[in-house]
Amino acid sequence: MRKEYDFSKGRRGAVVPSKGKTRITIMLDDDILEHFRSRAEAEGVGYQTMINAALRAAVSRTKGKAADEKPLTASALRKILREELHAA
Repeated sequence: MRKEYDFSKGRRGAVVPSKGKTRITIMLDDDILEHFRSRAEAEGVGYQTMINAALRAAVSRTKGKAADEKPLTASALRKILREELHAA
């Protein structure tokens, strides 16, 4: 059967892109990948779908926050309290 086909001059066709998705290469820690693969197998969904959902949840949690928002430091808190106490 193998001799019937000649792919020596064959070329790969264009990959049809999925609407709203982009193919990338990403390096993940082995334990993270194994976690998503085992959960995905147990739940009967794709592990890449689960990773995408986790990333989407993380993005939605941070939406609305200012990009330059920094954590409140002790010195900043002291300054705020002084201003409030002085105004009262």
